[in-house]
Amino acid sequence: MLEKYKTILEGGAGEIVEKKSRFIANVRLVETEEEALAFIEEMKKKYWDARHNCYVYSVGTNREYTRCSDDGEPSGTAGRPMLDVILGEDIYNVAVVVTRYFGGILLGTGGLVRAYSKAVQEGLRGSRIIEKQYGISLEVITDYTGIGKIQYIAGERRLPILDSEYTDKVMLKLLVPACEFASVEKAITEGTSGRAKMRKEKDLYFAVLDGEVYLFEK
Repeated sequence: MLEKYKTILEGGAGEIVEKKSRFIANVRLVETEEEALAFIEEMKKKYWDARHNCYVYSVGTNREYTRCSDDGEPSGTAGRPMLDVILGEDIYNVAVVVTRYFGGILLGTGGLVRAYSKAVQEGLRGSRIIEKQYGISLEVITDYTGIGKIQYIAGERRLPILDSEYTDKVMLKLLVPACEFASVEKAITEGTSGRAKMRKEKDLYFAVLDGEVYLFEK
């Protein structure tokens, strides 16, 4: 299991033109090989009149299902360069289809490699990419004398506060990266002289993008 990995929050599209040929890249989040294959078929139907619909997908945090296709382009000029971009960007659970409308001018092997690579990059630029991090939802219950210290620890370590309740006690739910859990637990214990009670609520993946927190099932 990866502690953190980059993936797609929202798929997008990008387009480039090389010597009158149009290269249209569509990007989508896929979490199974079946989803990837269905997306590829969807794009082939949408762009049924195009000369080529080349694709790449990589599914699984160990890249268990990773495939690419030149779809009629000269061998190694489309699918593999597209895969190289995905691997270079280190993005998981992603599928990309690059559709080419031939413009009548041959690009040559090097030109095709550059065009398909650039199209994938444009498609990724048109998408929202996040870094998912393995974390723990930690419930902390303390008295009012300890709340300031816990808030300070959360702020200093940039730990999102998922929820809070103020009654005769204070309950905070903190989102803690798994790799920091032991040190956060220790800091809270020491900071409140052992008065805070902590309960590990659940394991999950999370991401923070533009100040917004996204939660995902493990």
